[in-house]
Amino acid sequence: MNLPSRLFAASFALVLLMLPAPGAHAWSTLGHRLVGELAQRHLTPTAATEVEKLLAGEPNPSLGGVASWADALRNTDPARFRQTSPWHYVNFPLGECDYQPERDCPNGQCVVAQIDHQRAILGDRKQPLAARRDALKFLVHLVGDVHQPLHAGNRPDKGGNGFQVSLRTDLKPEAYARKDYRNGVAGTNLHSVWDYYILGSRKFDGDFATVTPYANSLDPQPWPPMTDAAPSGPEAWAGESCRFVDEHGLYPSGHKLDSVYLDKYRPLAEQRVRRAAYRLAQLLNETLGQ
Repeated sequence: MNLPSRLFAASFALVLLMLPAPGAHAWSTLGHRLVGELAQRHLTPTAATEVEKLLAGEPNPSLGGVASWADALRNTDPARFRQTSPWHYVNFPLGECDYQPERDCPNGQCVVAQIDHQRAILGDRKQPLAARRDALKFLVHLVGDVHQPLHAGNRPDKGGNGFQVSLRTDLKPEAYARKDYRNGVAGTNLHSVWDYYILGSRKFDGDFATVTPYANSLDPQPWPPMTDAAPSGPEAWAGESCRFVDEHGLYPSGHKLDSVYLDKYRPLAEQRVRRAAYRLAQLLNETLGQ
């Protein structure tokens, strides 16, 4: 490769690294930590002991404490983040919500296949402890991801990343987006509205110390957090999220949003968080409870 070609390749790789990956920040830090903390409260004693052993040495050795690790790889291990970023979502064809592995998840590079794959690693006691620890951290995150409806969408806009909105809000954007926040209006997209603003605008800012009160407000509600027959497994969870988008009209008719949209959809977002936590607890109890 000649020098101009090498320079072009290096520049192109840098551009790819800087582009936002679809689904890279589902639920933001706050939502993922809520899923982890709620799930930990409903582990069996055996599963809780195994989680404690696996997470020993982590800065925050709990499911909530490691829930955003898979997103943090963007900064701590960019090469691994590029490799694993397709694991955070699944894209369905327009109008479809039924999962077909060959079509929707080539080579197992999607959230559905990776939940099953990471669970297999976690449950294999012959695997190295470090591999099982990483599998647990991926599982906590990916089960949260698959319950964020726009991580399993069927529209050609990268899960709402391409649906631009102006959102009037008092909640300051995350650091990377503050350049697009002027006079109380955030220039953002529908995906980010669901990742960050809907839960964050309840006045919990995502700091670890603030998650417990929010989790406390969600936990006293009936458990398990569904009255219908609960679909079992990541394939069914992805289809449920996909159908949720149209059933509840997540896409607004216009592109200007305010607190009315956030307040309307927050109970539904909290419902998805609670379902994710319940199913994560079930998955870990079954996998680690032997």
